[in-house]
Amino acid sequence: MSEFEAKVLNLLEEINAKLNRLLSSKDVTTVPSITSPTVGEGYVKPSAVVEKQEEEEKAIEKPPVEGRRVCPECGGTSFNTVEDRENVLHQMGGVKIYAKKYICRKCGKEV
Repeated sequence: MSEFEAKVLNLLEEINAKLNRLLSSKDVTTVPSITSPTVGEGYVKPSAVVEKQEEEEKAIEKPPVEGRRVCPECGGTSFNTVEDRENVLHQMGGVKIYAKKYICRKCGKEV
């Protein structure tokens, strides 16, 4: 390890030790910033709050398998494709093109 790397490593260790002392202190201390958060008892790191919010958003909005159809009833991803005779998309020269219905192979629900 070069002399420069050793100096940088020592500085980083000192900074880390100071941060740990600040976060573990029992006294309520204010950190100068725009919102001036307090450190001490009951203090939660902002990154922990953001991570929790991101996990909750993913659980609500993100489907279990991305880019594939997922059955809302059973969560299955395999479907039979059937023409939907009630929904004509296009007709040309007497030939009708129908929309497709997807039926879950596990529970039979139309998607």
